[in-house]
Amino acid sequence: MADQTDLYQHFRKSEAPFVAQVLSWLNQAATEYRPILTDFLDPRQAYILQSLAGENGDLAVHLGGGYVDAERQRALIAPTYFEPQESDFELQLFEIRYPVKFAQLSHGKVLGTLVNAGIDRDVFGDIMTDDVHWQFFVTQSMASYVNNQITKIGRVTVRLEELNYTQLIVPKDTWQFEQTTVSSFRLDTIIASVYNLSRQRAKELVQGHKVKLNWQEFDKPDFDLALLDIVSVRGFGRIQLKSIDGQTRKEKYRVTLGILRK
Repeated sequence: MADQTDLYQHFRKSEAPFVAQVLSWLNQAATEYRPILTDFLDPRQAYILQSLAGENGDLAVHLGGGYVDAERQRALIAPTYFEPQESDFELQLFEIRYPVKFAQLSHGKVLGTLVNAGIDRDVFGDIMTDDVHWQFFVTQSMASYVNNQITKIGRVTVRLEELNYTQLIVPKDTWQFEQTTVSSFRLDTIIASVYNLSRQRAKELVQGHKVKLNWQEFDKPDFDLALLDIVSVRGFGRIQLKSIDGQTRKEKYRVTLGILRK
């Protein structure tokens, strides 16, 4: 593996603690010759893990989030000969039972309830809906705790029901992939380009605490996005920087974006 100081230079300073965690996982998997199972990772974290694991030809990274297009996934770091089964990712699917005719849930309400119940974000995965049913994944080790803690979402009394992952609903949201050109990777520039806003309006959204980067509130409009970052813009939808495809003659960047519009 390359010198560790050099490895850190490929990522943001703010990502250094996670890079250190990844290096620890890789070392553990390599020296103990056994699979290491992580908590749920966001797409950017999974990209960092896969990038660093690529330096070690004896290890492979397997991702599992309960279904093919899952955003948040657990990773199994294992010797190359290891072939994981679905059960190795130790996922538990819950469905939220609530009075459908008299109440409405939202992604924000479900997420807020889980976080406010003292449940770390990295122990639960995607929150999914088909506009009627709501489901989410958690790590099996936390399933009993989550089931006992969540009895209300907002003012709505709810009950959690454990399901087999084969009972997963088909999520309503589907990403649309668009190729475009942007003048920079600044957060406000990307938001303005996708939603056809002025840069000033995009900047106001960011500074007005209407934007999250990788599920964390973020208020720096001049911040440069990196591969697989996910941006959530309240009232507009979500954006993911899927790939950087080169530059034009006018030194703009060709990019592929995943876009969810509300």
